Amino acid sequence: MNKIVIIIPTRLNAQRLPNKPLKLINNKEMILHVYEAAEKSNTGEVYVATPDKKIIDVVKKFGGNAILTEEKHQTGTDRVFEVFKKDLNKNANIIVNLQGDMPNILPENIKNLVGYMKEGKCEIGTLASKISSSSELKDENVVKVLVKENLKSKVFTKALDFVRINPLKELQAFHHIGIYAFTNKALMRYVDMKRSKLEIERNLEQLRAMENGMSIHVGYVDTAPLSVDTEKDLIEIRKIMKTNE
Repeated sequence: MNKIVIIIPTRLNAQRLPNKPLKLINNKEMILHVYEAAEKSNTGEVYVATPDKKIIDVVKKFGGNAILTEEKHQTGTDRVFEVFKKDLNKNANIIVNLQGDMPNILPENIKNLVGYMKEGKCEIGTLASKISSSSELKDENVVKVLVKENLKSKVFTKALDFVRINPLKELQAFHHIGIYAFTNKALMRYVDMKRSKLEIERNLEQLRAMENGMSIHVGYVDTAPLSVDTEKDLIEIRKIMKTNE
């Protein structure tokens, strides 16, 4: 078995920006921009995992793969696992959980992450970019990954912590990007764990893995995709992607 899949968990019921996946950017739904980037990475099969038929219909009309999942899941990774287990019969050795609210993620960044995972050096891989301002450093909506040494392009290192505020000064802080690649064994182990103390406190599901001794490696990318969480973010991403047409 040498199969790679990219699964994009998404739903309409986002608290801060309802119907977020179907918001239009350049006359195309946000979820389709993410799907297209995943496809252009040429790394594996791409699926959207969602409890909402409206999203299913949009993706299928686009010619994509979409799978209807259960309504209630505590995390996006749980939704990814449902597709991995029920629809793919656990037939994949690398599973990428790609967040559905990053419409300007670059296909080559997905490709670099998958390429590193093929080397078999960690259980979970993710990405990060430079923090560009002091306001970004203080912004609780920007998740930071902490590492021992400065990250360099296309080089991966061990992640030491994930925080929202007050990064430790003796560690290097970078802007975490919402994409995770799991080995199949790591994904199965992860979903069997109970939600951890720090995961609940910080509302960061990757801390469950760290608190249970799983290895997470992070690679550097030059540009961070904008994670769209609010109406303000939506206005900003429309400007960015309009400029880059």
